[in-house]
Amino acid sequence: MFDKHMVLTRGFQNVFEKGRVVGFQMKIRITYYRGVFLAIIGGFEVTVDGEKFAQDKLRFILGGRTYTMQQLGKAEKEHWGFGEAATLRVLKPGGLKPGMHEVEVVQSLKPSYIPEEFGFLGQSRRKITLVA
Repeated sequence: MFDKHMVLTRGFQNVFEKGRVVGFQMKIRITYYRGVFLAIIGGFEVTVDGEKFAQDKLRFILGGRTYTMQQLGKAEKEHWGFGEAATLRVLKPGGLKPGMHEVEVVQSLKPSYIPEEFGFLGQSRRKITLVA
């Protein structure tokens, strides 16, 4: 629905821990027409420059709390508001090289009124520059 607004150009950067690059992250918004509780998020798919990242390499960060994809399904009281930016982190030793990258994110939601095998998918593909 709001797919073209999902991936933000700000916040695309490498992530450092103890002086080492452990991955990269981007800011995202929900594509659904209203906010949702995290428990109905089915997960994300992230592909950068043709490289698809496994679910166990993804982290969702909202309100200072970090969730694995498995933990999202149990976060029944945490709410992601429409228009609110969250962070999607990808664990990748060394991160990404500075420069232009083709980023694709698919967001899966499973509202109770949509049959489980279908769900609601949001998809965004855009070129974003990672600055050193």
